[in-house]
Amino acid sequence: MAKQVRELALSHGLSIVNLVGSAGSGKTTLLEGTVRHPEFRRRLGVVEGDLATTLDADRMRNLGVPAVQINTKSLCHLEAHMVLEAMRLLPLEEIDLVVVENVGNLVCPADFYLGEDLMVGVLSVTEGNDKVKKYPTLFSKASAVVLNKVDLLPHLDFDLRRFEEELEEVNPRARVFVLSARSGEGMDEWVGFLNALRR
Repeated sequence: MAKQVRELALSHGLSIVNLVGSAGSGKTTLLEGTVRHPEFRRRLGVVEGDLATTLDADRMRNLGVPAVQINTKSLCHLEAHMVLEAMRLLPLEEIDLVVVENVGNLVCPADFYLGEDLMVGVLSVTEGNDKVKKYPTLFSKASAVVLNKVDLLPHLDFDLRRFEEELEEVNPRARVFVLSARSGEGMDEWVGFLNALRR
């Protein structure tokens, strides 16, 4: 099924990003901040994965972004056949970037290829700086890693240098974006990265 997702994307000139991170890491807020950023140039469609509710898809639709919600009920990750069905519900002729916001989880989503161009890991400073070593599968596979909520650093015991060093050990090729989706700090580089993805 991942091959069919790739074929569908290629036939419509779409880039696909698989956004993976814990519940509460700020994935949806990151997407909201991206859409609101004045330099964002992509035509975005979103596939939202959650166990229940349409809350995240509703947040994207409120910004005028086409979004399809997948409710997995008890499944801890999205699978390619789910993404394929959801993408067929998006207005593919009107968009050029699909972001799949996976179920909030640092473990199993990293093991399932959905047909994406790249996987982006999202970690917030409130989760602690030991997660790279504890969850190496995600961070070793990710093409890019977003460290979110850095506006809270003055209030937390988070060792930014340790985080960067451990990520360098696990995945020296990963692009790293240190930002706050809420305050806008560091968002310019992230938005530029998305703008530059293959169309």
